[in-house]
Amino acid sequence: MSDTDLKSIEARTLVAEKEAQAIQEELDKLVRGDLNYTSHPQIVKLLSDNEKLKHRLAILENAIKSVSGVVKAPKNRPTLITNIKSIEGTICVVDELKKIFTIAIESAYPDLEDPPVVITLSGNNPKFGDYQCNSAMPISQLLKAKNIQTNPREVGNNILIRTPSSPLIQKLEVAGAGFLNIYLNKLFVEHVLNSILRFGVKPPPVKRNRIVVDFSSPNIAKEMHVGHLRSTIIGDSICRVLEFLNHDVLRINHLGDWGTQFGMLIAHLQDKFPDYKTHSPPISDLQAFYKESKKRFDEDEDFKKRAYACVVELQSGHPDYTAAWKLICEVSRQEFQKVYDRLDIKIIDRGESFYQSRMDTVVKELKEKGLLEEDEGRLIMWGSTEQTGIPLTIVKSDGGYTYDTSDMATIKQRVEEENGERLIYVTDVGQYTHFATIEACARRAGILKDGQKIEHVGFGVVLGEDKKKFKTRSGDTIKLIDLMDEGLKRALDKLVEKGRDKVLTPEELKQAQEAVAYGCIKYADLSHNRINDYIFSFDKMLDDKGNTAVYLLYALTRIQSISRTAQVSFDTLMTEFEKSGIKLTHDAEWKLGKVLLRFPEVILKVTNDLYLHSLCEYLYEISSTFTEFYDKCYCVEKDKTGNVIKIFYERLMLCEVTARIMTKCFEILGIKTVSKM
Repeated sequence: MSDTDLKSIEARTLVAEKEAQAIQEELDKLVRGDLNYTSHPQIVKLLSDNEKLKHRLAILENAIKSVSGVVKAPKNRPTLITNIKSIEGTICVVDELKKIFTIAIESAYPDLEDPPVVITLSGNNPKFGDYQCNSAMPISQLLKAKNIQTNPREVGNNILIRTPSSPLIQKLEVAGAGFLNIYLNKLFVEHVLNSILRFGVKPPPVKRNRIVVDFSSPNIAKEMHVGHLRSTIIGDSICRVLEFLNHDVLRINHLGDWGTQFGMLIAHLQDKFPDYKTHSPPISDLQAFYKESKKRFDEDEDFKKRAYACVVELQSGHPDYTAAWKLICEVSRQEFQKVYDRLDIKIIDRGESFYQSRMDTVVKELKEKGLLEEDEGRLIMWGSTEQTGIPLTIVKSDGGYTYDTSDMATIKQRVEEENGERLIYVTDVGQYTHFATIEACARRAGILKDGQKIEHVGFGVVLGEDKKKFKTRSGDTIKLIDLMDEGLKRALDKLVEKGRDKVLTPEELKQAQEAVAYGCIKYADLSHNRINDYIFSFDKMLDDKGNTAVYLLYALTRIQSISRTAQVSFDTLMTEFEKSGIKLTHDAEWKLGKVLLRFPEVILKVTNDLYLHSLCEYLYEISSTFTEFYDKCYCVEKDKTGNVIKIFYERLMLCEVTARIMTKCFEILGIKTVSKM
């Protein structure tokens, strides 16, 4: 490029910069605190001219920089929704607003590195809009740190005039200390609700990942008890929400099916049922069988020696001992399956025994990499070179392996063989430090790569109403089967108390009983912040008022019954839908519509932080908002004799969308719904 060409470009750049500055001055004169920029034609024209000038400037600046071979790479501009009709499925409003204001903020303050884009729900006061962009204050602080004098209100106005138009937004305004109030476009909300009625509740689009979820994990030969309840319920719901988003989810039950205790179980089996190889032993109570063998192990020295000998034979692969071990495991699995069937849990058993040969491999690799060091006869591994915290014990002083060895082998298998990108472990909060150490060691060993992560989903303990660990009066751990039986009994009592046995068929009553019994146990757990302990109380669970499964299941059946009461079939409703679609004309309709619109953002939040109580709170909010709508808006009008004289089809459509989203929430929580209660 010649000097003449360069001077020409520089001159044109200077002119473009002056023109842009003049337009900016005009924009600044027009901006006022309560200004709705989208309705001001002069601002719209100036914005258009300014965008064209910025484009010209970028071309000219790149032309100058190309002389020295330095061209600044442009930032990736997010793809925005440009018209309502392009929306076919579910959309996360918060994510779309973040894209919109990312463009606005980066345009207003191009020199700020990763400026904060803060989008929040405005709350129940309509004067603050439906959502807010609260980026002005933190951006103002960043500018002051660079000695640029400004204030949040100026920043808010500067962001506002650069916000690209969107079919989601009806209007924008700056309020208070630079808060940008965002008012949603009613046509957009109606379109999304109509899409749900036409196509069903669809997941928001996300990148598909391979995710391994490790949950439940009881021990062979021991009964499942309340200690396994939370892991099972929380783990299943996490799988359900990830599967709803079309992730490739592997549900793993990491069973305790290996170790010294199997020597005493096999020895006791040989003594009590010597013909076990030809006749299946009638072990009706495996917990009692375990206690008997443990008592002998503790009290009888000869039996203890035999038990250790049995372990050696089992680990060497002796067929008779392997057969006895498999038999004990199978009896246990059958008992576990009874619990899983009742709670509708799908899970793949993969015990510690699966990883035995893989432990040899991982120990060998860690030795070769020089990551193990000797400590009083054992081999340990630190999570960092600084040797802080607690090390893992990879090999015991007697040469045996530990849970640490097993967990390292497990991670290696799940990453390398299962191609897991996200490894989720659902256990009590007490194991947080263990999993933090395991992850650090796995990264140090090169087993975990960038983009692969371990997430520990911790939870508190289940307490009785005396606020102590939930146990029987005799002090024994409560069996899950007994707990569920008690739930069934109490659920039936509650339904009979309400007279439901007189209006439901025996089959409908049974379905309602199971939905209430298992639903209340699950919901009581999931509706609490999982980190905290929670008090197990059937009386509170079965309360038909407040944020309980019973109340919400009743609410859903009432919503589903509205069209039945009006004798409007779904086909008739859809015929009317083709004529008009949903229209949100009343304030209560508009409020309900906006709550329903938030389903994708709640789901994505749960997917990221794995706190299910957010979904429960949302489900309760839908129910409460629907009640307010139903109280204020007739769906069906009747005369004094009870005859239907007018049907508001658009409101029945809104009822149907509400029922669909509530049903999907229940499905993700693992709670079965019924059409009648």
